[in-house]
Amino acid sequence: MKSKDVIAALAALAHESRLEVFRLLVRRGPEGYTPGDLIRRLRIPAPTLSFHLKELQGAQLVEVRREGRFLYYRASFPRMTEVLGFLTDNCCSLGSCAPAACLPEPTFNSASQSLPRRKRA
Repeated sequence: MKSKDVIAALAALAHESRLEVFRLLVRRGPEGYTPGDLIRRLRIPAPTLSFHLKELQGAQLVEVRREGRFLYYRASFPRMTEVLGFLTDNCCSLGSCAPAACLPEPTFNSASQSLPRRKRA
């Protein structure tokens, strides 16, 4: 992944509403939401939502699929993984610690299910 692609992805997420849309789509998973679902859940006007979805699509963070007359937007998990991989690719390469020691334990808010904590090596 190129730096300019990561910058575009981070720029797209650097807006409160777009970050909220993206995080909701991540929580939803591959099923995604229709624009109407997103409008109801986030209370964002349709034109504003359309603008934010376009920005997220431009950064390739959101994918859209058509089922009949409905559009479903979902987070692009492969792209998200690429961005995170780029950011952490050289973790500890100039230090003396093991990369696993630097990565934080996953956190879960009260609205999500908690998963068993991983054991550190």
